[in-house]
Amino acid sequence: MLSDRESEYTSTNEALSAETPPFLVPAATLGELDYLLERRATRAKLTRFLTDIEIGRFTLDCGEHDHLRIAQLIERYADLNLGLVDAAVKASGGRVLTLDLRHFGVVAREGRITVVP
Repeated sequence: MLSDRESEYTSTNEALSAETPPFLVPAATLGELDYLLERRATRAKLTRFLTDIEIGRFTLDCGEHDHLRIAQLIERYADLNLGLVDAAVKASGGRVLTLDLRHFGVVAREGRITVVP
């Protein structure tokens, strides 16, 4: 029997494999990605991610026109403590690969995003 963590990894991996690149990555997430990869993975994984950006598997979205929407989302979801990164992801719209249903499960009800898996 799979642990919860192994099950989450399997479902996330399957969902990602079913999608077609390029995957949109809001630039606001880069610091958080670096932190998570360094703490929970290896430097090689960080290097792989950067290589994947270079070859077009991931596309950075700088969100130059999303700042007002991001600020509005942070205010609207103040009770959730929705931060900059989560608000930037929501403002970008589309399909969001996340296990964070505490935030994204709520904000997805408005439409612009679909939570995967």
